[in-house]
Amino acid sequence: MRGRKQQQAFENLLRQHQRIVFKVASAYARHPEDRNDLVQEICVQLWRSFSSFNEKRARFSTWMYRVALNVAISHKRRWRPEESLEQAQLDALGGAEGIAEPDERLHALYQFIGQLDSLNRALILLYLEDRSYAEIAEILGISETNVATKISRIKQKLRHQMTSIEFAGA
Repeated sequence: MRGRKQQQAFENLLRQHQRIVFKVASAYARHPEDRNDLVQEICVQLWRSFSSFNEKRARFSTWMYRVALNVAISHKRRWRPEESLEQAQLDALGGAEGIAEPDERLHALYQFIGQLDSLNRALILLYLEDRSYAEIAEILGISETNVATKISRIKQKLRHQMTSIEFAGA
């Protein structure tokens, strides 16, 4: 049985970094009920895994992202096929903060992110959080070179898609 001190430490860290849990859940679950379930599932797994957290090897937020993304990807595979993101999910990703009405390009960006597979969605989620390539690599368990390559390819696809939208609107 875990001690009260360990539980308090976990609760404090979870409270400090709860935004990560909600951001990940919003990126991977379309329906509100599914998001709530996923938040709970992530929190349970974080608690179960807390004894394996080693602050000398990784920051708590890095470790938390790794656990949350693994749970979200597993959850997504079990319950729903790939879906596009809805506006509520997009707002939770932080991309629409401070924008009264998202323009066509922003909407296209959100649609693009929603169409990515689970790994690439995680990669972009972390990239948009301004995480370093090293931290993204550590969280996702891939090399920094692989992170750079994947981000470059995603940006290239996005540029192509955005150019197509601009030409179609002209």
